Amino acid sequence: MGSETRPSALLLAPETPYPLAGGGALRTASLLHHLARSYDVDLIVFRQPGAPDPAAQLPAGLVRRVSVIPLPANGRGPAARALRNAARLARGVPPLVDRFSGFESSIEEALRGRHYEVGIIEHFWCAPYWTQISKACGRTVLDLHNIESILHQRSVEVERQPAAFAHRVFQHASLELERDWLPRFSQVLTTSESDAKLARIIAPRARVTVYPNAIPSTPLPPAGNEEVVVFSGNMEYHPNRSAVRFFRHEVWPQLRERWPDLVWRLVGKNPEAVRQFTTGDSRIEVQGQVDDAVRELARARVAVVPILAGSGTRLKILEAWAAGLPVVSTPVGAEGLPIRDGENILLAASASTFTAAVSRLLTCTSLRAKLGMGGRLLLEKEFTWETAWRRLDF
Repeated sequence: MGSETRPSALLLAPETPYPLAGGGALRTASLLHHLARSYDVDLIVFRQPGAPDPAAQLPAGLVRRVSVIPLPANGRGPAARALRNAARLARGVPPLVDRFSGFESSIEEALRGRHYEVGIIEHFWCAPYWTQISKACGRTVLDLHNIESILHQRSVEVERQPAAFAHRVFQHASLELERDWLPRFSQVLTTSESDAKLARIIAPRARVTVYPNAIPSTPLPPAGNEEVVVFSGNMEYHPNRSAVRFFRHEVWPQLRERWPDLVWRLVGKNPEAVRQFTTGDSRIEVQGQVDDAVRELARARVAVVPILAGSGTRLKILEAWAAGLPVVSTPVGAEGLPIRDGENILLAASASTFTAAVSRLLTCTSLRAKLGMGGRLLLEKEFTWETAWRRLDF
C-alpha cells in the first residue's frame, strides 16, 4: 500500500517484468522490486497484441499504478520480419527503436499532473522518451540491458549476408543514438564493468554505474542428472538464434555420435524462431517457456552457452549456477562475469574445444560437481537481487 510520506518513482518498460521469464524480465523486475522498497512506484508498460494484461500479472501491492500502452499488431513470420527489416534499413532505424516509438501522447497522458523523484527507462529502445519523463522526474535513469551498437557490431562478424550488412547499418544507427541520448540521463546503468567502459567511450559525458544482472535468491533445487545438455533463453533473440545454429551444425553432431543416449534440450520462449535447427532430430527436445527455469535446468547435466555475439551479461549462466549446474560457454557468452575457467565454468572458443569441454563434463562427475558448486557460490556472493541492490543509490 502507498503512503503519503513515501516518495514516488516511475518505471517505463517496453516489456512486462512478469512472469519472470527471460533475462529482460528478470532485470526489469529486480529494479521494480528495489524501487518498491522505498518508493510508491508507477509503472508504464507496453503490451504486445494478444498478451495477458501486464497489471494482472504483477505481485499484489508491488506498484501503485499501472499504465498499459497497447502495441499494434505486427506479423511474426519470416516474410513480415524481412519486410520490416528492409524498411528499417531504408530509414536507418535500429530494430525495436521503431517498434516502441510514436507513443509520446500516451506517455504524456500517463504522466499528467504527476511528479517523481526518480524515473527509470528500461532498454535503450525507449531512451527517446526521456523527453517526456524528464519533465516529470527529478532524476532520470536509463537501464542498458545491452549496448546495442556493440551487439550489432559483433553480429556482423558471425552472421551471413544479407544479415551481416543489416547489422552493420544498425550498428552505425545505434551508435549515433547512443551518443545523443546517453548523456541526457542523470545516470546510465550497465550490466558489467566491461560494458561501462564501452559506454563511456561512446558517450564520455554519460554518468555510468554498473548494476549487474541478478536473480532472486532461490534454494538449490534437487539435481535430476538426466543425460541432457541444455540451452536456455528467448529463442527469438538473434544472438540466441545464432548460438542454436552454431551448436546444431558445429557441435551437436559430434556430441550426438559420441554419446548415443544424449539429448539436447532447449528451454525458453519463442521456440518457433529456431524450428529450422531443431526439427528432424528425435534427440533434440524443445521445452519452450517454463514456470521455473532454475528447476528445469537442474534436471540436466550440463548447461551450454554457445553465444557468438552479444552484449551485457547472460542471465542463462546465472540461472544455471542457481541450479548448481556446470556451464560450458564461449568467451563472449561469459563476458562481463568474474568467471574462473576450470573453477566455476569451462570456456571454449571453437566448435572442437566446445565439444571436448562438454564431453569432459559428461565423463567426470567430480568436475561437474566442482563447477556446479563454484558457480552457485559465486552467484550467492554477487548475483542475487539483494547483493546487486547495494550498487544502487536510489
